[in-house]
Amino acid sequence: MIVYTTAHGYYLYCPSYTGYDIFYVVEAKIEFITSGSVTSPRGFQAGATYAGIKRKADDVLDLGILFSEVPCAATALFTTNRIKAAPVISSQRCLQSGRASAVVVNSGCANACTGEPGLADAAQMAELAAENIGVSPEDVLVASTGVIGQRLPMELIRTGIKRVVISMDGGRKLARAMMTTDTVPKEAAVAGRVGDTRFIIGGVAKGSGMIHPNLATLLCFLTTDAAVDIDFLRLALRKAAGVSFNMISIDGDTSPNDMMLIMANGLAGNKPISPRSRQADAFQQALDQLCIYLAKCVVRDGEGATKLIEVTVSGAPSVAKARLAARAVVSSPLVKAAIHGGDPNWGRIMSAVGQSGVEIVESKIDLHIGSICVVKAGCPLSFDNQELVNLLRSSQVPINLQLNLGTATATAWGCDLSEEYVTINSQYMT
Repeated sequence: MIVYTTAHGYYLYCPSYTGYDIFYVVEAKIEFITSGSVTSPRGFQAGATYAGIKRKADDVLDLGILFSEVPCAATALFTTNRIKAAPVISSQRCLQSGRASAVVVNSGCANACTGEPGLADAAQMAELAAENIGVSPEDVLVASTGVIGQRLPMELIRTGIKRVVISMDGGRKLARAMMTTDTVPKEAAVAGRVGDTRFIIGGVAKGSGMIHPNLATLLCFLTTDAAVDIDFLRLALRKAAGVSFNMISIDGDTSPNDMMLIMANGLAGNKPISPRSRQADAFQQALDQLCIYLAKCVVRDGEGATKLIEVTVSGAPSVAKARLAARAVVSSPLVKAAIHGGDPNWGRIMSAVGQSGVEIVESKIDLHIGSICVVKAGCPLSFDNQELVNLLRSSQVPINLQLNLGTATATAWGCDLSEEYVTINSQYMT
């Protein structure tokens, strides 16, 4: 990580798959922790094993547990799909208390569309994990990811959970155990400081296909040693999702298993953070930056992806409309296919924003692809076609749309649509 200080804040140049991601931080002192993981905050441990749910391969893991040494304030966001997997229903019920101590997760089987037997399996998973770590089953959340419509192999899970050994450096194994078509684990941690108080937020995520705004197809577990008021924790998580995981798209599908969880155990020793606390802004900034980083990791690892697409819409009448327009562009199959082929067909971008439902005035729109302005005040400009082709062939393609109708701005992220995506999803079970 490289830090560049200015008069009003500082830039964080954080390692990413394609070089460095740049974040600008105002006032709050936030830094990404080298080799940070979901167990970087005090009091969190994790572990994982291979239970046999997924096909055997070198170093494959498919069952894991995340655990806090003390009970946590906890909240989560879940799928907007009307078909909800058994672990989602189970975890929603558990979180009505606003507390949790652990989460048990498996990959290779989604336990979705499995009816009452699936709910019983999810409950048994929680019981088995609780017995292994010495907590009440009511304090254990359940998450699953994988093929829809199949029952969990409970005999394998029953045997496997007994082999899970948790430790302070077990976050690495947990990240691998959550992976399905992911090619790399996705984890990070940030440290924040206000005055003499230092807190850490760690995170791990999985996602590669069935990714679309409204949480994407996502499992994301966030941990913090900060003491946080549960009402503020709920608000902070929703805000962080709004600028990160709800602003990414790979293929337009949302799964029955989406879950974004945060647990706060208070071991940093601070007074509980509430909306009026001096630490509230610092905590929100740290959570936002961590979630944005993880969200971009998900998009970079999209099934068959070769490019990261970043769409920024500015000059919108409201933030909600800016987000809607940005998501429309980044979700367009035609835009994604054109960028995959390096085809300078910028009209597809204009078409996507035009059908987004957001108010636009064509004669006011400016469109930049990278440093090249292709449309000014609604009129196409002359430019070097080969220069634009070369830009579209880069590993990261920035698109900027200025609507000139207001002051609101939003950014969304996506990836190109390749032949490999079709191959992966036409052979998922074979």
